[in-house]
Amino acid sequence: MENVEFCRKADQLKPVLYKEEIDFPGSEKILKEGEEIIFDLGNHYVGHVDIDFGTVGRHPDAPLYFEIQFAEIKEELSYDSSSYHGWLSKSWIQQEYIHLDNLPGSISLPRRYAFRYVRIRVLSTSPNYDVYIKGLRVHSETSADDKKVKRYSWSEKDRLLDDISIRTLRSCMQEVFEDGPKRDRRLWLGDLRLQALANYETFQNDDLVKRCLYLFAGHPLEEGRLSSNIFLYLEEEADDQPMFDYALFFIDTLWDYYSHTGDKETLEELYPTAYRQFVLSSSCIDENGSVDEAKAGRVFVDWNFELDRNVSALGIYIYALKDLLKMARELNKDTKAIEDEIARRSLDALKLYDEREGFFVSGEKKQISWMSQIWMILSGVIDEEKGNAVLERLSKRKNAVGMNSPYAYHHYIQVLIDLGRKEEAYQKMHEYWDGMIERGSSTFWELYDPKDPVASPYGGLVVHSFCHAWSCTPAYFLRKYFKDKEIRD
Repeated sequence: MENVEFCRKADQLKPVLYKEEIDFPGSEKILKEGEEIIFDLGNHYVGHVDIDFGTVGRHPDAPLYFEIQFAEIKEELSYDSSSYHGWLSKSWIQQEYIHLDNLPGSISLPRRYAFRYVRIRVLSTSPNYDVYIKGLRVHSETSADDKKVKRYSWSEKDRLLDDISIRTLRSCMQEVFEDGPKRDRRLWLGDLRLQALANYETFQNDDLVKRCLYLFAGHPLEEGRLSSNIFLYLEEEADDQPMFDYALFFIDTLWDYYSHTGDKETLEELYPTAYRQFVLSSSCIDENGSVDEAKAGRVFVDWNFELDRNVSALGIYIYALKDLLKMARELNKDTKAIEDEIARRSLDALKLYDEREGFFVSGEKKQISWMSQIWMILSGVIDEEKGNAVLERLSKRKNAVGMNSPYAYHHYIQVLIDLGRKEEAYQKMHEYWDGMIERGSSTFWELYDPKDPVASPYGGLVVHSFCHAWSCTPAYFLRKYFKDKEIRD
């Protein structure tokens, strides 16, 4: 199913990585067998690491055997990795056991890591010598051009929020927009959509967005459905597990790209791929507006295992079709099928509104959730007045299923802005993302639940991503909607 021409175009857009060597001082602390030292490098880095060991005592007569662990937040270092039994592979844990034969000497670690903290623990030397760390060198890598980023005269808390958002995006910008540089290191469509929005307002690497669009279009699955993600190494390959909402977000990402760049040639070339997602997705929705995940692939929406996703999925479908309609009109395509489907599914959506409850209800249990309301409002099936009324009731509803990730909170902030509640959006944005800042983080996380800050969907925080693509969008919101300083005075 590979589209050779699209893959060729993606390959031509492969970026040159900006590489920087940063030297960090070591420590005079002598490390005997069983002792350790932790280095806080002060910020998040993605790249390779060299370590220079010195020795004290007699001539080293045996190799140094040591453990090294890299961590994005300090709490990772207190987690016993041997106790991790989650559903993701332990091989993602950034921990190595290494022999160094020749001392004093240096070692260059072959893997790429994502980290702020480095812990080195001596496992064995010999009675004749001990070691110390003379220094560390980080070979940082990114495709983000820092010179492109425009700064604004914001308050100190806005600058801090923006800096950490940018650092998060920067770390995830490699040969593609990775979901997280610590774990997965793949191109995911849901993440790409939000990264691209933040990129347009910051690093302005439009070719990287274009490359990612062509990678997805160049590696379709059966019948032309797009995968949720692309493996990059050693060869590019689409994951064989599609996701209903992520496939649809190709439409929105392409439209956002065109809206920002005016690149009509790319729009024309990739429009058939976008339209194909509409055709395939429409066949997976029944007469009641419910998505058949067996046919469509699972629906993500948020990292919340309690969430019934039916209403959200329908909202995302309508939302995406409205961007597809804009594309079709821009390219003078026949729009009737799209218009008819939007009208039909909007009526289906309104049937899911419970007048007595005052909410959209999802699934057989008629679940009331934040994401159901958010996606129905974003889809435009109700007007601004009714949308505001729904949010007011929702804020007082104690048992509504909530949001767990920055990915979900992005859409909540966008809804508030769309409904004319900019000041509330600004406050909620800070309230949520500042929680991660207050925990000392230098990047933003894959999942952050203020009620359970170390929660992870994987069964252990040691494999959790604490620098994750979809959490970078405060940089987008600040630049697009909050340049007017009056809203914060």
